Amino acid sequence: MAGLFDRLKTDCSSEWNAYTRHAFVTSMADGTLPQPAFRTYLQQDYLFLIHFSRAYALAVYKAPGLADMRQALAGLKTIMDVEMDLHVELCATWGITKDELEHMPEASETLAYTRFVLESGLRGDLLDLQVALAPCILGYGEIGQQNRAATPHGPMAAAYQRWFGEYASDEYAEAASDFADWMNRTADVYLTEARYSNVRRIFSQATRLEADFWQMGLNAAD
Repeated sequence: MAGLFDRLKTDCSSEWNAYTRHAFVTSMADGTLPQPAFRTYLQQDYLFLIHFSRAYALAVYKAPGLADMRQALAGLKTIMDVEMDLHVELCATWGITKDELEHMPEASETLAYTRFVLESGLRGDLLDLQVALAPCILGYGEIGQQNRAATPHGPMAAAYQRWFGEYASDEYAEAASDFADWMNRTADVYLTEARYSNVRRIFSQATRLEADFWQMGLNAAD
């Protein structure tokens, strides 16, 4: 039987495709994405990950038992100890320090997406929070796998290849699979058919906010 993520992705296929196959992603894959677009995205995504870390900390609080608490803590450590370092590494090539990244102003798209995720978790239970987190965690894994063989050209080729390599890695694939399994286990306890429409709404909105985040980067290059 298909898991919750597969069902949500099928039921929100138009939003999902608009996100995972966005022009930002496809132009990064062939190397035509302008550098200002990628730089703006990276800077804002660093701020996004700060709030994403808070969302995982909230998941620790919302967790009904120790196993879920440990799962949330592992996700928090991955973001803070691994994923954020990629942004620092790439931004350093433009002379942007870690401290400067942390204190940059948040774009409206960053505010909208991060606050939606946190609000979903604060208002709901662990499943609501997981569903709001899923498009980012599982979408990046899918984008990485779709572009595993991408060969960007041009002056930004190495940076784009480095980004795809991070999310196409076996380590990230394992983390994404673990998250999907975790969400499925939570759904086994909390999800009912009567509740599904609201879960789908959260997933759909979070996915659309992901696409808006890509568009923010593209708009910066105009």
